[in-house]
Amino acid sequence: MTMDNQTWAARAAENLRHVRAARPLVHNITNYVVMNFTANVLLAAGASPVMAHAENEVADMVALSKALVLNIGTLDDAWVAAMLRAGKKANERGIPVILDPVGAGATPLRTAATKRLLDEVRVAVVRGNASEILAIAGSAAQTKGVESTDSMAAAAEQGRALARELGVTVAITGEVDCITDGARVVRVANGHPLMTCVTGTGCGATTVIGAFLAVESDPVAAAATALAYYGLAGERAAADAPGPGTFMIRFLDALHTITSADVQQDAAILAG
Repeated sequence: MTMDNQTWAARAAENLRHVRAARPLVHNITNYVVMNFTANVLLAAGASPVMAHAENEVADMVALSKALVLNIGTLDDAWVAAMLRAGKKANERGIPVILDPVGAGATPLRTAATKRLLDEVRVAVVRGNASEILAIAGSAAQTKGVESTDSMAAAAEQGRALARELGVTVAITGEVDCITDGARVVRVANGHPLMTCVTGTGCGATTVIGAFLAVESDPVAAAATALAYYGLAGERAAADAPGPGTFMIRFLDALHTITSADVQQDAAILAG
């Protein structure tokens, strides 16, 4: 049954309450550029972060966690090995895995690493921009560094096919986010353009999806409700912000101060 925005908003509010009550530990194997920022994002949201990427401890660390986020932003072979080991341990223990294929399509290393992770690890959610999703799907994506230059419409069509093929939920973030498991399609209209002016906001979105997936068993619902909450924080932070520096600080404040009632009132989630 298709849910309307009011029903989705209520679910987003409930998921935020559950995150803050449970304070789930989210294990991040992520990139050097965003470690501090994404850790602070999780703390502000009410979850608990851990950043550990040494191959000889990741299996032990993920065993303590409620979700595992794999982010290939600053990639090398040792990190790929650590991600594979952590991902397989997470699969063994039924811990959800979220993949952020940063810059997939920009270089052969990133594209190959993404495909290997998807082949060898059971991933619940892949969160990327339009170009990254198109690259994973095998299309001729246009990627500039780790930024997207492709259209959301093209990515949404390919994302739906990719979700069906791999049995994952695909979350494509942009001006309007698109989340699909191949059968269902949900769109989230919360957010603000200033979010694109601060490095790590996309990576932060992925790790918040991890926190929500720790308390929400449906990956589509976890991704959609997390992105609505996250985008709403962007809207609140952008009000009267003169630029990205002020916005970044206010964004962390907004993640912390937004209430479940705020989310229920202002989440913009629609099916289709």
